[in-house]
Amino acid sequence: MASKKNATDRYASRGVSSSKEEVHAAVDKLDRGLFPNAFCKITKDYLTGSKSKCNVIHSDGSGTKSIIAYLYFKETNDASVFRGISQDSIVMNIDDLLCIGALEGVVISNTVNRNAVNFPAKALAELINGAEDFTKKLCSLGVKTYSGGGETADVGDLTGSVVVDSCAVAVLDRKKVLMPDGIDAGLSIVGLASYGKAKYEDFENSGIGSNGLTSARHDMLSPYYRKKYPETYDANTPKKLVYCGPYKLEDKLPESNMTVGEALLSPTRTYAPVIAKIVKKHPKLIKGIIHCSGGGQTKCMRFGKSVHFIKDNLFTPPPIFRAIQHASKTSTAEMYKVYNMGHRMEIYCKPSDAQKVVDIAKSFGIDAQIVGRTEPSGRKDGKNHLTLSACGEKIKYVQS
Repeated sequence: MASKKNATDRYASRGVSSSKEEVHAAVDKLDRGLFPNAFCKITKDYLTGSKSKCNVIHSDGSGTKSIIAYLYFKETNDASVFRGISQDSIVMNIDDLLCIGALEGVVISNTVNRNAVNFPAKALAELINGAEDFTKKLCSLGVKTYSGGGETADVGDLTGSVVVDSCAVAVLDRKKVLMPDGIDAGLSIVGLASYGKAKYEDFENSGIGSNGLTSARHDMLSPYYRKKYPETYDANTPKKLVYCGPYKLEDKLPESNMTVGEALLSPTRTYAPVIAKIVKKHPKLIKGIIHCSGGGQTKCMRFGKSVHFIKDNLFTPPPIFRAIQHASKTSTAEMYKVYNMGHRMEIYCKPSDAQKVVDIAKSFGIDAQIVGRTEPSGRKDGKNHLTLSACGEKIKYVQS
């Protein structure tokens, strides 16, 4: 397996930071809002002036997954692939907001930065219409999300293909904010699977989500794409790290019914209907939620104080992650830091309530199980830390 140093060097050479330490170093010094330990920054209600309410504004996007869609489009001329990218961008915002209880009255604005020569009108139309259709679908599932328009910028000097981002705004009742004080010891961690086919999904999901796609794209896909589509990567990246994998998009993904392209492009699953039902049926059940996006299974360490997170009953990694690890020779410790590896949402609750979460998730066709628990920190410095058991290894991480 690749060493931690080699993995870090590989990310840096591709213009990627797996830990985003420099980002956190800057952001963590800023005002953290009304509830400093909440998953998202929450401010006073500047929009209506109500003292009983609060505001949240959140930004995220589909990341470099849009480039994989671009490759697929160029190879097949099927522009409908970009509907999945619209969903990716919106879900990365919506599912972060779930972690603070923002389940209704969410207004989404989308921003598309494109190279108009390479990204034509029909592809742009699929992105825009896909976003509109997905917000309507969320409403039909009981999560009141609305389109607030957006912006399309033709910035050929900045991108050779397309970048898709979204911004979400909501007004919340302060008393309904979830996880305002972080996460405590003594809780069960219930993981909600990222793979399979939920009842509200149209296709089987590989579980990939929208994190780690720069590494996945280059480590999985063939040099064929490097030669044919130079607009999809930075010319300064060492050639040995650009599209250095064994697969083309149409190849079968090992141990799966999907092709490699279908697996990498699986639209990011939203857990909004599941969370909405838990909150409605058991209003006091959730003690914390973690969206395992940037940071993968280590993201939990950024929340709570003096907590030892123990994850010793994780899902078996789905085929897409096994294929990425095999192709990239990345260590297990690094894989769980970059990718969700099988569950992208965690519910923290009393042990006596864990089965209720499992049952509700399964009622939507989503596999769920108790993946671990929280205990008091065992470190002298009181830092949060994580002990993770996976693939026959016991891996320890410490809050930076």
